[in-house]
Amino acid sequence: MIRLQFPFKHSLGRTLCALVALVACAVSATDVRAQTPEDPVERVNANLVLLNVGVADRKGQAITNLSQSDFAVYEDGVRQRIASFEPVNAPFSLVLLLDMSGSTLGFRSTIKQSAIRFIDALAPEDRVAVVSFWVKRNKNGGESKIETLADFTQDRRKIAYAISDAGGNGETNLYNGLRFALDKLANEGNRRKAVVVLTDGKDSELERADRRASSRADTAAEALAAVKPEANSQLRSVLDAADRQGVTIYPLALPSGDLKRLAQPLPQQVAIYTSARTRLVELANRTGGRLHEINRLEDLGRLYAEVAADMRTLYSIAYQSSAATTTTTPPRSGAWRAITIEVSRADTIARTRPGYYSR
Repeated sequence: MIRLQFPFKHSLGRTLCALVALVACAVSATDVRAQTPEDPVERVNANLVLLNVGVADRKGQAITNLSQSDFAVYEDGVRQRIASFEPVNAPFSLVLLLDMSGSTLGFRSTIKQSAIRFIDALAPEDRVAVVSFWVKRNKNGGESKIETLADFTQDRRKIAYAISDAGGNGETNLYNGLRFALDKLANEGNRRKAVVVLTDGKDSELERADRRASSRADTAAEALAAVKPEANSQLRSVLDAADRQGVTIYPLALPSGDLKRLAQPLPQQVAIYTSARTRLVELANRTGGRLHEINRLEDLGRLYAEVAADMRTLYSIAYQSSAATTTTTPPRSGAWRAITIEVSRADTIARTRPGYYSR
């Protein structure tokens, strides 16, 4: 038996009544079918923690034929009772976020062609929404533009048309776009959820804040210490929202955000570029996703395909935290709770989010 510790964050404050009833009544958890678009979306407070879990062998090959009995979940070392389990073929609701700021103007056709290939690689039952984001410059500064080009649908032609129609120019409002995507996913009920975001990671508002914070630094190390990228409130807000719903985030990092492309960067530039990439890493790690760095634009289609393949190897597990219901030691709000996954099959490695902060 292999026991793996993953440092992550996740708790869900609102979920479906049917799922809550299952937690309260089931002696042994059974599979819960994903909600169809026609099902009513009703939510109640519950202390459910949702996990998307990938399992691979020592060679990195995905293991996709496991059952609920193959998994054991621990929170702070205490075994938790699994409330629901969904196999790898359960459908997703996915938001495809496209950065349409000025930094992507030179390779829009590559972006769109690769995104359409990504959609073709998804499962037929997956529901996809296409959202673009950028900041329109005007005399008052800038206007945040976030457009739903296609709402959640399984119609691949509609999705492809929306991708082809994406446009924009200006600055980048990445974290506003991410919050918008998470708000849309909140209406998708108990389906499995993910966000795939194509961006260089350099949110313009955060970039200005990072420049101000590092303005007095004389070295790159001093500049980075002044910024503290992982402590950013906008990043924390996105992670908290992803936690509540169990959303996995997959950032695809465009080469325009790569610090190595600058010949002799100033300390402030080091802080800005490094902080942007650090936040993308945090988005992926804390939600159980993966960051894919695009070194060459011709690799974009392949990386999109890798994300689609990764999504098709994820199991979904829900449990109700025993710490949240205990009467002897009331949980402390904001405390970190580490999640550990055990897989009964030998020589396997599991990947999920490392834990969550209690609410």
